[in-house]
Amino acid sequence: MKRILTFLMSCILSSYALAFDSVERIAIVCAFQPEIPELKAALKNPKIETVGRTQFITGQIGNKNVVLFLSGMSMVNAAMTTQLALDHFNIKNIVFSGIAGGVNPQLNIGDVSVPEQWGQYLESIMARQSNGKFVPPTFLSTPYPNFGMMFPQNVQIANGSQAPEQKFWFHVDPNLMAQAKQLLANTKLDRCTSTQHCLSHTPKVVLGGNGVSGQSFMDNAELRQYVHQTFNANVVDMESAAVGHVAYTNQVPFIVFRSLSDLAGGGAGENEEGTFFELAAKNSSKLVIQYVSALK
Repeated sequence: MKRILTFLMSCILSSYALAFDSVERIAIVCAFQPEIPELKAALKNPKIETVGRTQFITGQIGNKNVVLFLSGMSMVNAAMTTQLALDHFNIKNIVFSGIAGGVNPQLNIGDVSVPEQWGQYLESIMARQSNGKFVPPTFLSTPYPNFGMMFPQNVQIANGSQAPEQKFWFHVDPNLMAQAKQLLANTKLDRCTSTQHCLSHTPKVVLGGNGVSGQSFMDNAELRQYVHQTFNANVVDMESAAVGHVAYTNQVPFIVFRSLSDLAGGGAGENEEGTFFELAAKNSSKLVIQYVSALK
């Protein structure tokens, strides 16, 4: 019996070893299907590898070995698939490309934001109401101003046998950011969709600042204003801070490119994503292709 168990364990470990891709790669992650076509088209020598239900495409952009994949939308999907990639590929850097909602009134649809840090703004207490006020439990901390019943919290990160680490901001890699500032400052972005819906302004690249992520699609002017004022955020999405969380715990450098498809409820009429997601995705992909190709 012992020999049989030893043999089976050996087979399992051998299979895992064969499944691991030892080629050093840059992981390029998208969440939403329309975000990936431009990146797929730029990929040389593509090869599809499927792990579980996730399709990974290896190949090259420029002379860089990459693995491109869709995480799926929202925080759990982003964290799960990013960890899956780290477990099966030799990932040197993580680069996220996608669309987002703009919460900084100084930014416009089509602009690409490359924040220096990301926070999980919906990690929160939903407080009870007492005598006309929202009151959180006394045993929980409230490090940030509330939005109605919602009191944002820091994320707890397991730390072995020690007390969990309390953390809100996940910083992108300073070297990756420095190279972005050097390589992308003068990039020209598109302002018209394929159906000729054109912006009245020329989109720009905004390097630095903050981004926030949460499980909910934001389309609310008051919440948008609160998030900008409380966290000094430029953009909001549903994945990037989760990817940052996984990158941090695995000590892998990451950076995120997010192009504004809408104003997260700040526009005068219907949410703009339905009109401009294609343009926003194209602008983000264009920058990522340029960036990865030139990355040192």
